[in-house]
Amino acid sequence: MITTDESRHEAEAVELRRLATETATDAQTYLDAVTEVASGSHPDSAIPVLMLAVSQILLSGARLGAITDVVPSERFEPDPGPDADIDPMRVGLANLFEGVDDYTDVVDPLTSVEVVRGALSDDLADIAAELVHGLRHHQSGRVDEALWWWQYSYLSTWGPRAASALRVLQSMIGHLRLDVDADTAGEAEFEALHEDDGAPRA
Repeated sequence: MITTDESRHEAEAVELRRLATETATDAQTYLDAVTEVASGSHPDSAIPVLMLAVSQILLSGARLGAITDVVPSERFEPDPGPDADIDPMRVGLANLFEGVDDYTDVVDPLTSVEVVRGALSDDLADIAAELVHGLRHHQSGRVDEALWWWQYSYLSTWGPRAASALRVLQSMIGHLRLDVDADTAGEAEFEALHEDDGAPRA
């Protein structure tokens, strides 16, 4: 007979496997989006695509942060293989954001007012490296190890970096949309008001 505790543990295991699958999907989606942007093939859509990708992975990370600590089955982390080569992605992003890549950041808003230099290209590439590390565990069937890594690195590294990156991307798109000189804004307003000789919108 299955006890209540056994039933609860089984339900928790099923939930963790589901979370791992969702996180792996979100991680791969992020990697695909950032890799595409870093290639430079669609520069006009780079900022909105990255803003969506970072927002989605932050949601995934928030789910990891909201659950209790994941305890891996092995005492020592199995070797997932050589680190992924993220440098081409980092260089591609740095080239794409040349002139606006650097920004100022606060080390920790709760414990320090120290301001340091940040780089959007570094943030996006470092997030990718942490996600790939977990993906390798997941693809090898080490579900609890993947979840442990994603949760730990979200809280310690890629979560803060993703939050900073999203703030920078939002600032970029805000400036692009709102920083318009008065003459240009006036002309656009005039054209909008007199479009089709004042005909009502359908």
